[in-house]
Amino acid sequence: MRRGPTAPRPATLPPTLTGIDVLEKTHYAALAAAATRHAGRLNIGLLTNQSGLDRTGKRTIDLLALEATKAVPDLKLTALFSPEHGIFGKYDSTSIGPEVDPTTHLSVTSLYGVGSASRHPKHEQLADLDAVLIDLQDVGVHFYTYESAMAYMLEASGIEQRDFHHDLEIIILDRPNPIGGISVQGPIIDKGRESYTGYTNTPIRHGMTIGELAQYDNGEAILPPATTTGLGAHLSVIKMENWTRAEYFDDTHLPWTNPSPNLQSLTSTTLYPGLALLEASTASVGRGSSAPFEQFGAGTTEATPARGNTPAKPAVGQWFHGKEVADYLNARNIPGVTFAATSFAVAEDSFHYPYHGQMIEGVRVNVTDRRLLDSPELGIEIVVALHHLYPENFDQTKGMRLFANQETLTALQNNEDPRAIATRWTPPLQAFEVKRVHYLLY
Repeated sequence: MRRGPTAPRPATLPPTLTGIDVLEKTHYAALAAAATRHAGRLNIGLLTNQSGLDRTGKRTIDLLALEATKAVPDLKLTALFSPEHGIFGKYDSTSIGPEVDPTTHLSVTSLYGVGSASRHPKHEQLADLDAVLIDLQDVGVHFYTYESAMAYMLEASGIEQRDFHHDLEIIILDRPNPIGGISVQGPIIDKGRESYTGYTNTPIRHGMTIGELAQYDNGEAILPPATTTGLGAHLSVIKMENWTRAEYFDDTHLPWTNPSPNLQSLTSTTLYPGLALLEASTASVGRGSSAPFEQFGAGTTEATPARGNTPAKPAVGQWFHGKEVADYLNARNIPGVTFAATSFAVAEDSFHYPYHGQMIEGVRVNVTDRRLLDSPELGIEIVVALHHLYPENFDQTKGMRLFANQETLTALQNNEDPRAIATRWTPPLQAFEVKRVHYLLY
């Protein structure tokens, strides 16, 4: 594991410019160059959401539709695509209804739904495009699905080249990794366990920007049915200016926009690589509360009758006790965090988050030094603690989909100490960093 330096960014440094800011600053020169590669015409699509803003709050959608055409007269924004949560970042469901952008009046193609087919862009959606721009605020965690949405667009470019002789360019408008670009932490996805929540063989916390990750995926992933590495996408990245690897998001002086409904602060984003390992378990990670991914807990469940092939489930009373859990974890002296018993309300709404409509016992995680924190190791500490304290109620193997690493699962099943589990990650992480360095831009 590597950790970043402790010195904050000097206030005298110029503000960070994201990819869209750089496009504006250069009068869209990269798009003018792309137009020359396509006989002077440039029909573009844009994969984005509410995070696609320049530093003054102007939407990338509006800038491309209304401003870029002044510099590149034959440019036309003709298609919009959205990742999980939709173009406005409002939904936390696979059921995203039709969306229309209010300015351009373009219908939005959602690349999120039930099943793989709904998540891959199709040839008929891309055939009339010369380029697809991607402007998404990633969070630097391999199970964050915006990364797969981006990677599937890279796959689509490779398929267009290979099967349709269509030169579809992918242009990434880069953004900061909000939790820094130095620390590389957690287990690496096993070969054969790649999925929508882990596109390629990266650790939980990979320490790359979305532009760097695009380059990594394009070089290291495999486009079926090929067996050699490389997606074959026509890829370019509009680099940021004035961003360094040690910087967290609040060092950039950029305005914060929630990247998704339940990541509502930099603190929650910092803890996300760890607390998300409780997802799909019997614990709540605070979804639907005032501080998701900054607290966790559990309430009670009612008995449910059998339905079809789903067996009946008995009622489960209050098993989680905040003070007991907080005391256990504080005694572990985990670097960078402390724990406090709390209680929190989970909203009763259409998303039906775990324990919705209840006030539940929980534990608040307080970040004391984010640069000392190994967040995936924190997640393992919490998983092991809950299984140790409540073996009847908490199954520590439920996070396998997000671990995607058999050695880690086996170690959990063998009741190994979390620090010993994390130590096993070191050699694979070192090998990953050797590979990663070829794709870094900053």
